[in-house]
Amino acid sequence: MAITASQLLRERREVYHEADVVVVGAGIFGCAIAYALANQGRSVILLERWMHEPDRIVGELLQPGGVEALRKLGLSKCLEGIDAIPCYGYHVLYRNDDCAFPYPVMDNEGRVVIPSDSEKKQVPRPEGRGFHHGRFISKLREACKAHPNISIFETEVTATIKGQHTPAVLGVETRTTVNKETNEKVPDCFFGQLTIIADGYASKFRKDLLNKTPVIRSKFYALELIDCPFPPQGYGHVCIGDASVVLLYQIGTHETRALIDVPLDTPAASPANGGVRGYIQNVVLPALPKHVQPSVVAALSDGKIPRSMPNSWLPSSKQVHNDGVLVLGDAHNMRHPLTGGGMTVAFNDALCLSELLHPDLVPSLGDHKAVHAAMGQFHWKRKTLTSIINVLAQALYSLFAANDWQLRALQRGCFRYFQLGMTDEPVAMLGGMLRRPLTLASHFFTVAFLAIWMNTVDVCGGSLLGIWKLPLAIIQAVMILWKACVVFLPVFGTELK
Repeated sequence: MAITASQLLRERREVYHEADVVVVGAGIFGCAIAYALANQGRSVILLERWMHEPDRIVGELLQPGGVEALRKLGLSKCLEGIDAIPCYGYHVLYRNDDCAFPYPVMDNEGRVVIPSDSEKKQVPRPEGRGFHHGRFISKLREACKAHPNISIFETEVTATIKGQHTPAVLGVETRTTVNKETNEKVPDCFFGQLTIIADGYASKFRKDLLNKTPVIRSKFYALELIDCPFPPQGYGHVCIGDASVVLLYQIGTHETRALIDVPLDTPAASPANGGVRGYIQNVVLPALPKHVQPSVVAALSDGKIPRSMPNSWLPSSKQVHNDGVLVLGDAHNMRHPLTGGGMTVAFNDALCLSELLHPDLVPSLGDHKAVHAAMGQFHWKRKTLTSIINVLAQALYSLFAANDWQLRALQRGCFRYFQLGMTDEPVAMLGGMLRRPLTLASHFFTVAFLAIWMNTVDVCGGSLLGIWKLPLAIIQAVMILWKACVVFLPVFGTELK
């Protein structure tokens, strides 16, 4: 029987450790890009340090734009059989008030449409999904394992391999465990025309290849609440207190994830005040709805410090200089996870990059010039979506975690903006469905001017004597507008580079 080309490629991967592409990291982005390139006929090696189902508190909420990208990648079945919970929109609780807004209906041109009363029952609204991260990752890895063009190896990547006469990366060095009882490891090597490093937020290769370091302002501490009642059902909940921000969403039929933001070096979480547990009990718990508090108390009853993750901001880099290697996923670009946009960015990046590296456009991934040209396009093409999600995440966090009176004024204006029903385009951007960055700028500064108006009314009051306070109101208006510019423009500016 003749050996097929597919069998020959598999033999080269599994015996000689050679492929078109070596992907480092079988996480969200790593699995997605491996599967996308394999679907184009590329031979792919996927490397992962530990193939057991991960138990992490990241990557648990997928926005509708991410669900759509997953479908286009051919991986939508990975959402089945993992008790994934639909998410229909967001519910914001601001002190003693609240506002719920669903994801809007979008047309084929990516614009918000308002269905008529007769169409509302026929036109389904977009949905996100909440799930246990580990279950979803396992499904992605199963899809990659079943693909005839992908070979997966459980091994720890330690370094890149460069040629003696060229700076191009030719592959990676690894250490593979050969005896799990003694933990004996042996050196190994894997070679590809292109190496894609997607080793996550704690990347060991980022500093050397991109010369970038994430900025960390706070951490999310995670609790898993069991059978926690929280109407409206099927929404992500953002609870904004006087000094706390909490994000809650269902990740299973009985499980709700609570992510509690704790700013670095905040006095309220100091050892003298009981540390993080003291912060949760003294600051966060009183700001949560009464019907949620018992579930939080139960989750804290084990006496342990909740698991945490850093909330990082890492602007993207234009990768057109390193031959033979790309750094992508969270190793390349991160934003505050408050808006749950990380996986949506990852899947859209995988979709965008695979289109630009299609064999019809780049026949050989060893053609460094062609790959650099594709990466130049990728850097700007992805920004129609990622710039919105990145800026929105950073700006909303600054407002929701307000620590001065100007930010609190903007926070109040933002919530009032939602109450006025100005939510369709903002939540469509948050959901990764609307791709017009200037629309985000328009909404943000409209919120700023609404906040200025509300502050002016408060300062001047309702009496004629209030006119004498107008100069103060004008000064404060300038300060609020300046703060809005400080929050928005620097982050927006990084997306123009």
